[in-house]
Amino acid sequence: MLWSLIKIVVFVIAVTALTYGGTMLMEVDGGATISVAGVEFTLSPLEIVFGLVALVVVVWLGLKLLTLLVATFKFLNGDETAISRYFDRNRERKGYEALSEGMMALASGEGHLAMTKAARADKYLQQPRLTNLLTAQAAEMTGDRRKAEETYKKLLADDQTRFVGVRGIMKQKLSDGDTDTAMLLAQKAFALKPKHEETQDVLLRLQAEKSDWAGARKTLGAKLKSGNLPRDVHKRRDAVLALSEARGVLENGNTIESREAAIEANRLSPDLIPAAVMAANGYVAAGNARYATRVLNKAWNAQPHPDLAAAFAEIVQDETAEARLKRFKALTKTTMDHPETKMLLAELHIAAEDFPAAKRALGDLVETDPTARNLTLMAAIERGEGADDSVVRGWLTGALTAPRGPQWICENCQHIHANWAATCKNCSSFDTLSWKTPPEGDVAMPAGTEMLPLIVGQKQESAVAVVEDLHEAEVVTVDLNK
Repeated sequence: MLWSLIKIVVFVIAVTALTYGGTMLMEVDGGATISVAGVEFTLSPLEIVFGLVALVVVVWLGLKLLTLLVATFKFLNGDETAISRYFDRNRERKGYEALSEGMMALASGEGHLAMTKAARADKYLQQPRLTNLLTAQAAEMTGDRRKAEETYKKLLADDQTRFVGVRGIMKQKLSDGDTDTAMLLAQKAFALKPKHEETQDVLLRLQAEKSDWAGARKTLGAKLKSGNLPRDVHKRRDAVLALSEARGVLENGNTIESREAAIEANRLSPDLIPAAVMAANGYVAAGNARYATRVLNKAWNAQPHPDLAAAFAEIVQDETAEARLKRFKALTKTTMDHPETKMLLAELHIAAEDFPAAKRALGDLVETDPTARNLTLMAAIERGEGADDSVVRGWLTGALTAPRGPQWICENCQHIHANWAATCKNCSSFDTLSWKTPPEGDVAMPAGTEMLPLIVGQKQESAVAVVEDLHEAEVVTVDLNK
């Protein structure tokens, strides 16, 4: 309000001053005479003032026109001028509009439109760092693999976009199944960006598939350093890699090195069952039964498992069934309520032909948690107690349709494995196998749960008959699986 009033007052004062000035000039006598080509012009003081103002305006317009002509000449000559900057801003505006529209089209799944907008943006912007990436992703969306690969290769020429190009080609090779080339590209991408989590995961998976356990352990260490992996998970997975490395060394015949690697794996993760078994076997081979017992006891307390029991049996091979049963009490005393412990004790009592004790060891397991294994053990007990063949066959028949019990199952794809492995054979995921009960309907029989694995060297007729019946049951199960 006040500012508007001030402007009005100023305007009135200015008009008044000009009017007063003009009036004063009109009252002044005299003037000026200008002679041009013999023609004289007499000007009053007021006309002289207007003439001077007009002259100033004309000179100013002339200078501006001259500046425009000079700028036009420089523009045509290729120099940077205000005109060129105007056109550049206009092109840049159109380019960024096309780029924005292309990104929106890509996000909405319109691949062909995104490629068209990317080409338009590239025409106006001349910034391949932006437009090539949009072109590559749009080409992948439309299924134009050749165009996408060509565009990713263009990104390799620039230091700032090289990683994006390597990663794009790597993903294409992975989808094509070319894991050898993909692994080389993953290593290159890892060298460019060691802290990139996705690259770390891809490289680790490929190294595990190729059994490059030493390289995988380095990659795992990089994940820990970059903060992409918790320390406890790193310790567990490092143990898995160390175990796999030990197995590879053992296959090459280097038993001492494999034994050391297995012991290292067990040290990193004492509850890793395969590592405990391999470390215990290494101690047994070295004649150190006490260390083997300690390793297996620790792993058994963490999770009872048939492979641990089998390894514990191998510590002392030439012993009677009664002596073995007595020695196993030290292993099972802290896990008496676990189903695996109950079945293990039942097997040991069957081996000692103490069938009533075997039945007591099983308890109500066949009722509360019936599995093919404990039902088959019950059949063996009934056979040992002299029951009719119909009773034995009844238990075996129930075993055919009962759940298989815990097995090595991939947490990622639920694929069942007969033996533990570092990577899933079905989905190639790393360290996803866990010992648990499979979903209902899966009937694969793992080698780790063969019936009566601890009856070693027994020649009693009843035990042999039991084993024959059990193997017959397994054969029938395999036929049903087919």
